[in-house]
Amino acid sequence: MKRLYTLATIAFIALSVIACNSAPKMPGKPKNIQDVQVFTTSNKDGKITTKSIESTFDAIGLNVPGNNDMNKPFKARFGKVHYKVYNLAMFINSDLTFNLIKKYPRFGALTPLTMSIWEDQEGNMNIATLTINGIARTTGIPTDDSDLVAYAALIKKALKSAMPNGHFKDLPYNVKFPKKSFAIDMTMEVDKNAPMEDFIEDFEAEFEGELEPLGFLFPNYTNLQEEIFNDHDYHEYDFYRTYSICKFDVIFPVSKLHPEAGAWAPCSFYFYKKKSETKMHMGFLGVDNWINTLDIKDKESIQPLKEAEGMIIKTLREMTE
Repeated sequence: MKRLYTLATIAFIALSVIACNSAPKMPGKPKNIQDVQVFTTSNKDGKITTKSIESTFDAIGLNVPGNNDMNKPFKARFGKVHYKVYNLAMFINSDLTFNLIKKYPRFGALTPLTMSIWEDQEGNMNIATLTINGIARTTGIPTDDSDLVAYAALIKKALKSAMPNGHFKDLPYNVKFPKKSFAIDMTMEVDKNAPMEDFIEDFEAEFEGELEPLGFLFPNYTNLQEEIFNDHDYHEYDFYRTYSICKFDVIFPVSKLHPEAGAWAPCSFYFYKKKSETKMHMGFLGVDNWINTLDIKDKESIQPLKEAEGMIIKTLREMTE
């Protein structure tokens, strides 16, 4: 969200006003394209905690349904941790989410939004979230959409309120493919005569039953009808739900060199059916988003990301054939 724009260096101050006005302007420095932003501040006094950040987000209007301490399972499973603090959290504003999904159903791939919170060895607290560009590119929402602009502004407000002395880091990389969404989308025919409640319960049971033995966890589940749509008297869907999906064997190696990966994790998987259609739509954001927006090059990070994505795709294809 942060924009750096440096005007051309002004030379020859002694030149006359007329000469300055008539001289051609030098081109500005190209803007960095970032899909992930990292907000950081010194925390040597320990006053900022994952709980204080959560409380601030809640107070600003970004509900936090999950704020998971990843160091506990990391220590138990791998015998070590990378950072003094490392949390993966989810956050959502219900009104803005409703407005965006009503216009752009694929926004479910970022419902809820996610962030990583970590304290590094230098005593700095950091929060990684997606920028407005990252949200727009992956979901197909124009960057000038008023609700998306409001969401991005609310995130920035929450970050600055949670860490008043903080600032955005200058990240040393750009998005490699700024127009590709890398979304994984699928559809499935639904028997219109079948009771929708029975269909969706069977689908969810099979989805969870297939992925849990592979090591996938579901730290959050959102039934948008019950939690959001009903409050707006909106009944265009038979169902719209999302899972937050996480895998320790993925986030542990990736977070070692790329702690900001939590802006993409846990991964949100959405599935919905409109009453006017016979197909169920489902999808999630592919791991190429992680790789190409965080400049991930190490095999230790890329391999588990690709393997996990392959497992999810294989499971969904088998379920929808």
